[in-house]
Amino acid sequence: MTADRMDPVIRTPYGAVRGRWERDAAVFRGIPYAAPPFGPRRFRPPVPPEPWDGVRDAGAFGPTAPKPPYSEAFAQYLSDPEIPGDDCLNLNVWTPDPSPDARLPVLVWLHGGALTRGSSAVPVYDGGTFARDGVVFVSLNYRLGVEGYGLFPDAPANPGLRDQLAALRWVHDAIAAFGGDPGRVTLGGQSAGAISAGALVAAPQAQGLVRRAVLQSGPPEGTDRDKVRRMVRRMAARLKTPATAEAFAAVDRELLLRVQADIGRRSSPVLGGPAFGVVVDGDLVPRDPLDALTGGAAPGVGLLTGWTRDEYRLWLVPGGLLERVDRLGTVALAGAMARCHCGSEVPRGYRTLHPGAGPAETVGQMVTDHLLRAPLHRLADGRDEPSYVYEFAWPSRRPGMGACHALELGFVFDSGDEPDARKLAGDGAPQDLSDAMHGAWVRFVTDGSPGWERWDDRHPVRVFGDGAPRTVHGPRDRELALWSAPEAPADAQPPELRSVIRRLRRTGALRRD
Repeated sequence: MTADRMDPVIRTPYGAVRGRWERDAAVFRGIPYAAPPFGPRRFRPPVPPEPWDGVRDAGAFGPTAPKPPYSEAFAQYLSDPEIPGDDCLNLNVWTPDPSPDARLPVLVWLHGGALTRGSSAVPVYDGGTFARDGVVFVSLNYRLGVEGYGLFPDAPANPGLRDQLAALRWVHDAIAAFGGDPGRVTLGGQSAGAISAGALVAAPQAQGLVRRAVLQSGPPEGTDRDKVRRMVRRMAARLKTPATAEAFAAVDRELLLRVQADIGRRSSPVLGGPAFGVVVDGDLVPRDPLDALTGGAAPGVGLLTGWTRDEYRLWLVPGGLLERVDRLGTVALAGAMARCHCGSEVPRGYRTLHPGAGPAETVGQMVTDHLLRAPLHRLADGRDEPSYVYEFAWPSRRPGMGACHALELGFVFDSGDEPDARKLAGDGAPQDLSDAMHGAWVRFVTDGSPGWERWDDRHPVRVFGDGAPRTVHGPRDRELALWSAPEAPADAQPPELRSVIRRLRRTGALRRD
């Protein structure tokens, strides 16, 4: 509090909260949007928080959802604060003008972390830079891992996604008091946050809550239900308990996290394996989100989508997996073919287009295109509403990381000076690139156009790399065209390939999806 400015106090639907002034923004942290999801509410849809009397202090981040820590290999690149406590369904608001008359655009941020890690307290996600530029910024925590995305016969699916919907409804009802316009809400996310944002935009229950959406490095697709069931069944086998929500609710929380981390350690976008994800549930997610969005869902919602040039490097470089994939050579390419359900013509095409690429780069780009770029292309192609597409191509100063997954976040948030941003970017990240990336997001949130031409048959992609941003038409079209060939049936694959795939699965290097 300064001598001439008192701490801001705002009344929410459940009670008043007191924030803080920080760099000309009013900041409110740890506001509950739903009740603690434990006890009888564990594995159940969120319910409203208990109203409170008086003024609740909102000066510090609230508890984070239960999650295992990153492995040592990943922790050197990614930060993931842990704040204990049960009241983990909370959100934060940064606003430049906490008055109902301001009617400012709003950005609601969903963090990434494979739906198993991450939180709104990650320092890179400081919403002050958006507030500085006239945007009310909201970030939130939601249930993760088996608590948020386990699939059980005795509990509704997707409780973590239902948490996010509850937060969106809170924003719709409460954000005007913080200076935001509930009719100008952009929902944005990266990686798992982007997958979630796409599912919510497509959800009939979220209609009218979102005007625009940003999907960074995450396609709006549902996860195969059996993939999630296998994750739960393997945890149940390790715990020696039935694969039901009732049984899992009786397990010690820390033990549940340790078993989840151990079972999931071999899962990755490259290796496949069991994992948690948003599933079609016939209710909140009545159909695959990508099919819904290309079939007319969410009319009037504009999209900004993007990826990084070398997404795969965050999946392969930590722990030395990149070198192991290079050593495997043909075996790794065979594994990628099985992972992507394609025939040998696809890796052959990639090697023709990029003759100097080694096996790891070929495998990484194949998996990235199959899982991420191809569905985002399909999304932009299949909608009448304006879509804008970009690629982040600036290489990290950290050895071997390139323009990897999550590197762009420090530039989107203009938080490159944060030590946590430098963990991934290294020292010397260019400020002009932050200005360009952050400015594009602010323009899109504010008026619906990030500053370059909308997607059309020429496939314009804005490239943010070294030097000034530039628009390139169809930079990934040749690679993505390789996927249009009919899928090779398993019995049509050569015997030596089938043998390699069986060997990879026996050793655990490749899991059935």
